[in-house]
Amino acid sequence: MNATPSFGPATAVGSLPGTDAREAARTATGSFEDFPFLPELPARGPGADMIGRTAGLLVELYARVEPSGWRLGDRPGRDTRRARSWLGEDLDALEEFTQEYTGPLKVQAVGPWTLAAALELRNGESALSDPGACRDLAASLAEGLRLHLAEMRRRIPGARLVLQLDEPSLTAVLRGQVKTASGYRTHRAVDRQVVESTLRDVFGVQAGGPVVVHSCAPDVPFALLRRAGAAAVSFDFSLLTERDDDVIGEAVEAGTRLFAGVVPGTDTALSDPAGSVMGVRTLWRRLGLRPGLLAESVTVTPACGLAGASPAYAREALAHCVRAARSLADNPE
Repeated sequence: MNATPSFGPATAVGSLPGTDAREAARTATGSFEDFPFLPELPARGPGADMIGRTAGLLVELYARVEPSGWRLGDRPGRDTRRARSWLGEDLDALEEFTQEYTGPLKVQAVGPWTLAAALELRNGESALSDPGACRDLAASLAEGLRLHLAEMRRRIPGARLVLQLDEPSLTAVLRGQVKTASGYRTHRAVDRQVVESTLRDVFGVQAGGPVVVHSCAPDVPFALLRRAGAAAVSFDFSLLTERDDDVIGEAVEAGTRLFAGVVPGTDTALSDPAGSVMGVRTLWRRLGLRPGLLAESVTVTPACGLAGASPAYAREALAHCVRAARSLADNPE
């Protein structure tokens, strides 16, 4: 067991509004002094979006923007260069604001199954349609993530990196709900063991460090993610139903941390911080879990990325997460 915690009490999901890397890094580090993150700024355009940004990390696979979306190709082009350039800017900015930082720091990328559902092959169908392409994509992603994490460790040597993989399409992949290029059919469901084994392989790039899987879709497969080795699951708390109780209870008892997305991701009037985590306390009571476990088991986050929010609301939402986490720790019952 680590003597120092792997996670902080609150953090963000990943994306922020705006296009200024330094301003985003200042916000990410200033809002969360004990669990900052590497921000993503999709408003900059293709290559800064979650799929394009992760496609830029791939090794020996390249993607370019087509009218229908991102498509795999043979060689790096302008879109790959742009994605890598923006990531370099973001790393420069984060490095500037994390001098002497020691503690957990989160970095996000798209997971292998959401990437396979989103990236197109030459024929216009998603990589999900070809098991061989899925394997190649996962291997390329794993190598790219290994290099990316090594670069972050070199730049911010005191940080303990937490790798978040965004898998909003995972449930659709498991249920055979990802549409084909025509839109009239769906790709067949991928075998759960194949999904789990691929995730386990990609999680391995963290070499013992913690991996969080994020999905703001309904019916997150908590048990599968836990078996694959996820140390934490990040989700939109408002999408939980009582039928999720058993898997969540099992996950907490097995030591899985919950990144509870309780703060809305787009502009709205926020309740008081204690009110934002009332549902988490209610869930805890329903599960019969010890109140003292709450602060050890829950990180408070927005429900999803904040790219669609106004800059003022995004800053307010992040500060609200910190206050809500404090409320949970100070008054678990």
